Amino acid sequence: MISSTPSLSPEQWESFHQLQHQLRGPAHSEAFLDKEGGDILVLPSFSLDQSVGEKIPGFLHYEERLLFSLIRLRNPKTRLIYVTAQPLSPLIVEYYLQLLAGIPFSHARERLLLFTAYDNAYKPLTQKILERPRLIERIRQALRPGRSHIVCFNATALEAELSLQLQTPLLAASPALAYWGSKSGSREIFAEAGVSYPDGSFLVNSVEALLAETVALWQRQPHLRRVMVKLNEGFSGEGNAIFPLPTDRTAQAASPELLQAYLPCLQCQAQGETWESFLARIPSLGAIVEAFVEGAEKRSPSVQGYISPQGEVSILSTHDQILGGPDQQIYLGCRFPADDGYRLALQNLGLKIGQVLAQRGAMERFGVDFMAVRQGETWELTAIEINLRKGGTTHPFMTLKLLTNGIYDPTTGLFYSQEGQPRYYLASDNLQKPQYHGLLPDDLMDIIATHGLHYNSTTQTGTLFHLMGALSEFGKLGLTCIGRSPAEAEAIYQKVEHCLDQETADP
Repeated sequence: MISSTPSLSPEQWESFHQLQHQLRGPAHSEAFLDKEGGDILVLPSFSLDQSVGEKIPGFLHYEERLLFSLIRLRNPKTRLIYVTAQPLSPLIVEYYLQLLAGIPFSHARERLLLFTAYDNAYKPLTQKILERPRLIERIRQALRPGRSHIVCFNATALEAELSLQLQTPLLAASPALAYWGSKSGSREIFAEAGVSYPDGSFLVNSVEALLAETVALWQRQPHLRRVMVKLNEGFSGEGNAIFPLPTDRTAQAASPELLQAYLPCLQCQAQGETWESFLARIPSLGAIVEAFVEGAEKRSPSVQGYISPQGEVSILSTHDQILGGPDQQIYLGCRFPADDGYRLALQNLGLKIGQVLAQRGAMERFGVDFMAVRQGETWELTAIEINLRKGGTTHPFMTLKLLTNGIYDPTTGLFYSQEGQPRYYLASDNLQKPQYHGLLPDDLMDIIATHGLHYNSTTQTGTLFHLMGALSEFGKLGLTCIGRSPAEAEAIYQKVEHCLDQETADP
């Protein structure tokens, strides 16, 4: 759980939901905002278990993931308020603003307000803001009543409290619905939507209960050789662990006491996580166990959808996720769109799930991760989990959409520029190498200019960089490489990596 999370009274929750109800009005419709503009408070807070973030290199700089929002300043009537834990480099801000074709830099910069908490502690940014009443007052004074809303990475009671203090609606699923984006809640949604998902358990809050559920699962499926244990709240696969089942025992002979002795075999996916520390988090976070999806050829696609404040569900994109880590469980990046062998099927399943979420009152973005296993000439899709928030595929797709002003065509699952040409991309948050340590944003700009690595607004191809603040300290960079074909997007990515390697090679 997140420390210092506010406990809202029933009256406060009612007031919060009344604020959210304002989003259904015409002044907050997408058409109105595109025409008239408004104030958008961007809150890039990762309001989740911070012990997960501590294991991710450069995690505090993941606030930069939402900097694609600056492209919204292309609307001359839009104002953007962006809050961070530490000040953004002016060069990084300039990098995004120069992407605004037809908008003078000074005009856009005047409509961008930057606030910072000057706090690098491992706790959610929203919590840091709530601890600074004077900062809240400055933000409140910057927002125009009736023409403002808040966007965030994920919504918790922290974001609800800030929404109340600012009297500004939060465009996100209510924190009261957070359970439906958890591992256990996802399984309940899949069941109601009639979508296939792995056999397993619902929420347990003790190691003893987890072992009992594992025994029951193994006895239902004696062929299992391993199972997946997931903390109920996780991020990018960091809360997952693989539990190999004993090869010298049968399911019929299994018992919780037997499996207890095999717990040191638990294979944690997060860097630096031990089996003891993983299990110690189960009482507070809860966990599930489910059958490990096996297959000679398998992939990890995802679908991203949107639920409007009026409850309308649409599909935004599909992706093939790029996974890493010891057992290919950690999210590293994605390719857009997903393979045409299952792209449209993903959309249909995503719509079913989105409609169930909408019936529960969810709004804004949701993502669903799947496993795709080849069965002859077809692919079998199994739903794994729901992210009732923005995710790793949100910022690259929104970057493409805002840069090109194009459209996603649900009949093909492709994205088309205004000229009707398809666009593809390869994106990653994890281009990280030791030799990149020490590169400043200024150095990166030199390399971009020298090798022509920038995004070209004429061809609508090239690379947009993010996580630039993590480059010097962690040697880590994020990028979205846009091409006219999957091969071109891949080639652009490889060129960027080659040029960075070349520029940082030992003399």
